[in-house]
Amino acid sequence: MPARFVAIIMDGNGRWAQQRGLDVAEGHREGARALRRTVENAVDLGVEELTAYAFSTENWTRPTPEVEAIMELFGEMIQTQTPDLDEEGVRMKFVGRREGVDPGLLAQMDWAERETAENSRMTLFVAFNYGGRAEILDAAERYAGGGEEEFARHLYAPDMTDPDLLIRTSGERRISNFLLWQCAYSELVFSDALWPDFERADLEAALEEFDRRKRRFGAR
Repeated sequence: MPARFVAIIMDGNGRWAQQRGLDVAEGHREGARALRRTVENAVDLGVEELTAYAFSTENWTRPTPEVEAIMELFGEMIQTQTPDLDEEGVRMKFVGRREGVDPGLLAQMDWAERETAENSRMTLFVAFNYGGRAEILDAAERYAGGGEEEFARHLYAPDMTDPDLLIRTSGERRISNFLLWQCAYSELVFSDALWPDFERADLEAALEEFDRRKRRFGAR
């Protein structure tokens, strides 16, 4: 069965910029373009849910100018891309902690979710101010017993399907605190492409690699 639920760790923006003698902010801007391109390709290839790791709870420790540039770019992309995504039938949802995020940016996120709420062609989950351990801890605070399914209802996006496939770019081979609960049985594919260079052929290659694997979920 082909992968219909895909998650991506978008890694390599900084190295892409460094290799070209550019400011890291330019790498993030090019990475935003890569995400827009990947969303279009994912829709075309029949992906039903795409979860993109945009900004982690640990990323706040990066240099202040870089964080400020990311926040500005994030707001800009929400404002400019939401109408196009809405027209393409993509539903947007943001997953992560809301505490500590600028109120104006939160308002933009809420607006994007409202504008695209009725769409059903594909759901784009954007993991922003997200950490897998933080998500589990937050869910545990609300959990009052009842088993695994009940616990999962307290995650940031209980309507998210566990990813079939997790892709990480830039050649790194770790999951970096991303979707720790949801990716328990996901297939992992690591791409050497830096995120801004990630093209349709790279996504197709990852989907084809998934098709070659046999998922056992702990069985033989």
